[in-house]
Amino acid sequence: MRPWVTLFAGLACVRAFAGEPALELTPCRLSHPQGLGSVEARCGTLEVSEDPARPAGRRIALSIAVLPAISARGKADPLFLLAGGPGQGAREAFVPMLGALGGVRRTRDLVLVDQRGTGDSNRLDCDLPLETLEFDESREAIERLSRECLQALPGDPRFYTTSVAVTDLEAVRTVLGYERINLYGGSYGTRVAQHYARRHPAQARSLILDGVVPPGLALGPAIAIDAERALQALFERCRSEPACEARYPGLAADFAGLQQRLARQPSGVSLPDPLTGEVAAFELTEAHLLMAARMSVYSDLAASVFPLLIDQAAHHDNLIPLAARARLIEAEMSGAMAMGMHNAVACSEDASFMDTSEAALEALDETFLGRHMVEGLQALCADWPRGLVDDDLKQPLQSQVPALLLSGEFDPVTPPAYGAAAAAGFADAMHLSFRGQGHIQLVQRCAQSLLQRFLDAGTTRELDVRCVDDSQAAPFMVNFNGVVP
Repeated sequence: MRPWVTLFAGLACVRAFAGEPALELTPCRLSHPQGLGSVEARCGTLEVSEDPARPAGRRIALSIAVLPAISARGKADPLFLLAGGPGQGAREAFVPMLGALGGVRRTRDLVLVDQRGTGDSNRLDCDLPLETLEFDESREAIERLSRECLQALPGDPRFYTTSVAVTDLEAVRTVLGYERINLYGGSYGTRVAQHYARRHPAQARSLILDGVVPPGLALGPAIAIDAERALQALFERCRSEPACEARYPGLAADFAGLQQRLARQPSGVSLPDPLTGEVAAFELTEAHLLMAARMSVYSDLAASVFPLLIDQAAHHDNLIPLAARARLIEAEMSGAMAMGMHNAVACSEDASFMDTSEAALEALDETFLGRHMVEGLQALCADWPRGLVDDDLKQPLQSQVPALLLSGEFDPVTPPAYGAAAAAGFADAMHLSFRGQGHIQLVQRCAQSLLQRFLDAGTTRELDVRCVDDSQAAPFMVNFNGVVP
């Protein structure tokens, strides 16, 4: 059934089933995080118990936004959008992506729920930069920062896990009056979508899983290995393309040499601020190089410029482009995720299940990232309280819910093998790998078309996927003017 909406005094009031509270949706505008426009929507909050076992205890408000279908004859089943991270809010993740979802919105409502602990849903945040955990700082410093983070949180992190978030999603579905829903999950959001399908199979009409995290996977130990695979694939692709090989011979050796150089001695550069133009001193460290390398293989566009940055630093002693890239990444990562919520999930659902044997850690030593990420996560979670985790959260999922699974060939965090493993648990599934691509495929026109047609059909059977064959990576830049004509 469609929500019953009555309009009065500019207010939309959605009535839920008998005995449930009403959710008032008022007209609002959702703004792009960088101020690049806004879109009309209907927004409201739903109060839920922070501790599910104490309904009379503390309450928190979930922030909800609904973008109604454009067509007056829209479909009854909406698309719920689940953000990644963990720690990213749905609004900040998907408002910039609404253009990619325009076809879906013609006939379906889009529903954005900031997962508890993110966005405007009692955000659990603290001054604990993600890059600190992944690339810098000692174990003692990370443990201290983690304890300080815990003390600063406006909520009990034990109740901000995937298992509790799925309960929230079902409450939102109920109060909005949708009988069945479709779910798109990106990266960590795929874990939430799969667990919702496990808990509420009758209410889940379909799943789109983009950058798939299989239920049994503990994120952390394999990230360095998968990132190494993606970086080596970038080097190999450059070697196989004559223009790139001619311009950047010995690219892998240049990267290794630059890493050794910065590990011995960071380099100071004068870097203009990209917004004000004011020049300031910047110390480029090995950690900045590793961060730039890891984030550059997340997308084919970022990967296309990375050889040029390495070449400029290694052969022309021009560290400014690499430093500017590192600074931009730091700015993008700063505040992008609610770190308290991130830690609540990572410590309860990943760190507790990691293989930290010496053999596993020695395998990480063969990668450019090494074992610092895993050791950083161990330090982060040393004193972090374990949250509510359903007994079957990490069990393989066997589901009748139709699922479309999307992967990128060179994804450095959720490679195609993960999508293939998760697809085996669905009776009606299709797993597609996009050639030359990195993490998250929603930006691809082909993926947008497939998503819309899959939702309309409600099954992967007879889905025409020929457009996937046209996928290819962006060409490498051979100088600051661009690519070879």
